[in-house]
Amino acid sequence: MEWLNYHHLYYFWTVAREGSITKACRELRLAQPTISGQLRVLEEYLGEKLFERAGRGLKLTEVGEIAFRYADQIFQLGRELQDNVRGRGTRRTLIVGIADVVPKLVAYKLLEPARKLPGPIRLICREGRPERLFADLALHQLDVVLTDAPIGSEVRVKAYSHLLGDCGLSFFGSSKLALRYRKDFPRSLNGAPMLIPSDDSATRHHLDSWFQSQNIKPVIVGEFADSALLQIFGESGDGLFPMPTVVESEIKKHTSLHLVGRTNDITNRFYAISVERKLKHPAVVAISEGARNRLFS
Repeated sequence: MEWLNYHHLYYFWTVAREGSITKACRELRLAQPTISGQLRVLEEYLGEKLFERAGRGLKLTEVGEIAFRYADQIFQLGRELQDNVRGRGTRRTLIVGIADVVPKLVAYKLLEPARKLPGPIRLICREGRPERLFADLALHQLDVVLTDAPIGSEVRVKAYSHLLGDCGLSFFGSSKLALRYRKDFPRSLNGAPMLIPSDDSATRHHLDSWFQSQNIKPVIVGEFADSALLQIFGESGDGLFPMPTVVESEIKKHTSLHLVGRTNDITNRFYAISVERKLKHPAVVAISEGARNRLFS
């Protein structure tokens, strides 16, 4: 059996990280023909192209992206091995996939217990659409995925949904809008300018149903997949917008936004998705326990 040559993998990893062979040559202090030749050998061994031209630089192919993620983990483990053998202690790594529908502030609060664990921890966050993150989870490229809905039966990945907690929904706006629409909430939202999450989020579906049940017809002025961008538009006074009540105090404390009103008729739920029925990674266990015992208690 022919084994993978890790020198070739290291050269590939460096080129991918630097973005070009020329920059990798300076980093590795090797001639360009040497690195180019080693890359060809690795591509022949894998039977796939790893790079494609992008202007004057190189861009990873789909297979190249997969190879790079594996290489990154391999060399991270190598560094941990060196640190442990040399008595520096092991820096534990936590690789988290964060669904783009999860508000950034909620993700930050969920990850807080992991960052406060005794001993050094290296936190790697990767944001994306849930289906892409679930695929990476199945390949063991992620330790856990944080999302706003349990994994569906249509997803062909063997994984388990761990409920972290739930909360209501709070509506925020600039001082001018909050003063205008706070009175007689939630009836005041009828005709109000509204910024809402995109329709692939669980919150959006709950929100639409709630508006209909309350006979409220806001004027939708913007839809956003990125909650951080939604909040920026809200702070600029473009419209009112909803956020999970669990981060209400943080928003009032750290932004110029004002509370318009809140409802518990809409339930926001957050989940940790893992390939394990029982959570084992210490940092993921800390996230789960922190969410249940403190954040959502």
